[in-house]
Amino acid sequence: MIANRRAPRRTSDTAVAPMTIMDLCNRITTQAFAFVGADAMRPLLNSPEMLGDWQRFVSSWNDLHLDRYLPDGHRYRRRRHATLSARAGDPTAMLERHQPHFQSIDYNPLVGGIERLFEPIDAEIVAGPTMQSVLTFCCRLFSALRPGTNWAIECHQFRIEARSAAPGQPTPEGVHRDGVDYALVLLINRTNIKSGTTTVHDLHEKLLGSFTLSAPLDAAIVDDALVKHGVTAVEPIDPMRAAYRDVLVVTYKRESTLP
Repeated sequence: MIANRRAPRRTSDTAVAPMTIMDLCNRITTQAFAFVGADAMRPLLNSPEMLGDWQRFVSSWNDLHLDRYLPDGHRYRRRRHATLSARAGDPTAMLERHQPHFQSIDYNPLVGGIERLFEPIDAEIVAGPTMQSVLTFCCRLFSALRPGTNWAIECHQFRIEARSAAPGQPTPEGVHRDGVDYALVLLINRTNIKSGTTTVHDLHEKLLGSFTLSAPLDAAIVDDALVKHGVTAVEPIDPMRAAYRDVLVVTYKRESTLP
């Protein structure tokens, strides 16, 4: 089991080589998932230049709308959604017309089988340097894992709110697959919450690993065809203050594979 992994502090002057896309490909190929701490993610996103609108990007989570598709009693999730695409060999993701999000009931027994139309992610946020750096990273990584693939891409902004009498459920459908090829979960912010542990399981639901996204830019990446994942409920540390977990979820699904 992997628990709250963090890169250890080094006491020597020996430099540690930064993680590369190929390093990450090897890890995902070997175990079908990866936890990537913020210190390793920043160089992969080519920051700070490509994270030039980070504060505006983070603030956009303050303008998410309540997810009204969840059953009664689930009033803790806010979200926005965008649909994009990328051509094989091109790391640029293009924004497509706004359209509903759909999952079959096989992948989402709670609210699957219906088209869910959420408010779109602000076009300026999608076009901004932070989102573009995330999308470029995903295109490079997932295309290295599956060369020659055209991608259907979806981005989801999620805020899970927690109250003392009503913990927030980041994955109310439970341990699940998303019905895509690959998924990135990027932590944007944690405010006044505890728990929210990500668990990764094989297709028979045997636990393979667990870790907590706790610092902005901590990331979880999964090969959705090979593993399931879930996140434990979040609770407020101080019940008198606002408590929430903000993440960006980006999924890549094969649109077609070129010869």
